[in-house]
Amino acid sequence: MVNHYELLGVKPGAGAAEIKKAFRKKAKELHPDITGSDQAGVMRRLITAYEALSNLETRFEYDRIYSAYAKKPGFDYRVWLNEQEDPESKAKLIFYELLRLEEDRAIEIWRENGGLGFKMDKLLERGDWMDCQYILAEELEKRDFCFEAFKLLTALLAEEQRRPYFNLFTPELKSSIFALVKKRLRAQVDNETWIDCMESLIGIGFSEYEENYFKMSISQVLKELRAS
Repeated sequence: MVNHYELLGVKPGAGAAEIKKAFRKKAKELHPDITGSDQAGVMRRLITAYEALSNLETRFEYDRIYSAYAKKPGFDYRVWLNEQEDPESKAKLIFYELLRLEEDRAIEIWRENGGLGFKMDKLLERGDWMDCQYILAEELEKRDFCFEAFKLLTALLAEEQRRPYFNLFTPELKSSIFALVKKRLRAQVDNETWIDCMESLIGIGFSEYEENYFKMSISQVLKELRAS
């Protein structure tokens, strides 16, 4: 079985940008104007390797299959990520565990690395970060960690307003946040935190009705604070 990592000349833990760069370099080296020969067969294998490793899901599947067919114990992406100590690998491990339906383990790793203070947007490619954060928020909400879910979702919505990614899923994102606000979040935060939460929702794409709801809630809490 072909070792795609070896073919592209990258290490098993290489990121998407590194894989793309390696593919372009190899493709350029195989051009007939440089090699003076027909390298169509090698080029096809190179493209196959790039397609397999540039997508996270197909990459996981390739790693699993290659490990089974290798003469010696093959590369295990989870084991490799677990052995790394750098924040980027921890962020990738969280995403890996979420995609593998190991949600509790993903949350555990996230908390061990700072929870809300763990800036995965600085460690993962933008698309991977947004997908990872959305799934993580869903799992936190399921476990009734509403404040953490709220913070992750609002950060996503703010980024979505800045530069769209989710597109058709944006209404669902807003709906999830609004449902948290109306039904579950208030019981888990103090007055000052509630005000901060409501203020963070203004100007990130909610309707006029929804923003008025947030503002009225802020006013109500301020009245309660002044009366106490």
